[in-house]
Amino acid sequence: MKNLSRLPFKDESDPIFSLPDSTEVTEWDSLLWQGWHSFTGGKQPGWMRQSILHSWQRSRALNIDPETFSYISPSPDELAAILEQNAEMIQVARSIMENLLAYNPDGHINLTDADGVTLYYCGADLTPVGSILREEVLGTNCTARCLIEQRLVYVLSGENWKLDLRRRHRQCAAAPVRDKNGKLAGVLTLTATPDKFNTHTLGTVQAAAETIGQQLQLRHLLAEQQSILETLNEGVIVCDRHGSIKTLNRYARQIFCGLDPEAGSIDALLRPQDVSLLSLPFCNDRELLFMPGGKEPVSCLVSLMPAPDGGRVLSLRENQRIRAITRRVMGVSASYTFDMIRGYSLPLQQAIQQARASSRTDSTVLLTGESGTGKELFAQAIHNAGPRQQEPFVALNCGALPRDLVQSELFGYADGAFTGSRRGGSAGKFELADGGTLFLDEIGEMPLEAQTSLLRVIQESEVVRIGAAHPLKVNVRIIVATHCNLSDAVEKGAFRRDLYYRLNVVSLNIPPLRERREDIPGLVNTFIQALCNRLKRIAPAVSPQAMACLQAWQWPGNVRELENLVERMVNLCEGMKISQQDLPEEMRQGDPVAQPASGQASLHEKERQHVLEVLSANKGNMRQSARLLGISRTALYNKLNQWQVDLIALRKNMRSPV
Repeated sequence: MKNLSRLPFKDESDPIFSLPDSTEVTEWDSLLWQGWHSFTGGKQPGWMRQSILHSWQRSRALNIDPETFSYISPSPDELAAILEQNAEMIQVARSIMENLLAYNPDGHINLTDADGVTLYYCGADLTPVGSILREEVLGTNCTARCLIEQRLVYVLSGENWKLDLRRRHRQCAAAPVRDKNGKLAGVLTLTATPDKFNTHTLGTVQAAAETIGQQLQLRHLLAEQQSILETLNEGVIVCDRHGSIKTLNRYARQIFCGLDPEAGSIDALLRPQDVSLLSLPFCNDRELLFMPGGKEPVSCLVSLMPAPDGGRVLSLRENQRIRAITRRVMGVSASYTFDMIRGYSLPLQQAIQQARASSRTDSTVLLTGESGTGKELFAQAIHNAGPRQQEPFVALNCGALPRDLVQSELFGYADGAFTGSRRGGSAGKFELADGGTLFLDEIGEMPLEAQTSLLRVIQESEVVRIGAAHPLKVNVRIIVATHCNLSDAVEKGAFRRDLYYRLNVVSLNIPPLRERREDIPGLVNTFIQALCNRLKRIAPAVSPQAMACLQAWQWPGNVRELENLVERMVNLCEGMKISQQDLPEEMRQGDPVAQPASGQASLHEKERQHVLEVLSANKGNMRQSARLLGISRTALYNKLNQWQVDLIALRKNMRSPV
């Protein structure tokens, strides 16, 4: 019999600890039984490990019966939730545990969560899934020790609290599995026969547990990286040095719908025009056209960077989406509608009726009329009343650009197209208006060379950037406007005849203000009210004499001139009424030819009197009165505003007793 004080029952942290070999197992087991009987007899056996004695003391304090043995498990629903919560750790650990079992084929390996619930096992059928191995349930055991001490531990068969576990004659080693934050996520425990259990077994178990933890951390990092890739607002494709696609994110899959990364190399799948992505120099924001088989061409801004393994990282931003963002930033949208066009004269109403009819199709519209009549307002109203109302409305004044810039503004230019061009090229107005409406104002001022390119775009529905070799498909409705006579320009050779016929599909003439003088009072009051709302002041009234002067003026600048004059009158007026003195001198003098005759003034007065009588008869009911007068309710409101009739006061007087 060995001297008990010299027996090597050392703790795992002791650098000289050892485990029994096959010839010492029986002797060690006998000594451990002696220690057990000494402990249960009320003594403290000095040759026992202190960590085991402390565990025995806790087990006894918990009143755990060493004579009885059965595994306790959570309810089926609770166990299902625990397994689902730890599914990733189980998936990672399964292959590692099975590889570990290859070195100990008669052994048993089990994985528990941080609460000691068995999640998975392989090898000998010793610990069922769901078994709770905590110390307060089973007393001293290897998994319980690891849960408490959170380090590599071993327990010999004679050190278990439950006698049935002792009688298995198996030795155990357990190591903690830690998550990405270093916290205990679970415990990996190996149970082996004494002849297969030694100090190397402990190192193997610890290495396996650390591998599981590292795999969990790696998975977390990969998931985090993938989440970042998926939330990027650009497509990302990673390929190896041979062109095989390794990774692509959601945006890239969206750009190249139906792309199968396994179907070939990146060049064969994306088919970039005129270049190879594997030989292309690293770059930022280079514009490339991709022509994937069986799909529409895709134009993208591309950045290319090296990958650590010699491959390439490709980031892509679709030009169509970039243009949509550009349109939002530029505010390329139409704000006017037909309801915002003021006036009820017959010429204007006829123009509005024709414009409404043209809005229902995608036909090209030619708007003619003098400067200031509101041609762009009509263009916006046509766009907003049509099927493209949710798409962009892009306007370009052809007469406001230098001749050599018209084509680049309209059609855009490729990278390096000319000296001073923006790196990466630039989209033209046609590309920005793709899907919507392009309004070309002062089309008569367009240079002949640009007219040729415009004709091709209208005929082929495709645009070629300056310096580019290949066209881009565009879907644009075109509305043009001019103040000059295009047919005369055609005869003089200043405008292409074939382009004129392509543009003159639906022709609308916007009447000048002098041909709809009856609309002037309503326009004046509308402009005054809008301006005073901005200035936060009370709107002044217009005297009859001043209004007569306004109606007598010829208005060479049309509505734009009237609006500017109203702003001047409001700013110069010091009282609550705009008089003749607030008008320009030439307007105060008037034009005898243009002054309304006394009979005409009398006719207006008779109209006013008749309208008020109808209103009085209907007790101020605007809908009924408008129906009887044969006009719209809006027209009736405008007439009352023109005559400066206070409708509220009028209705109040109707209710007053005579």
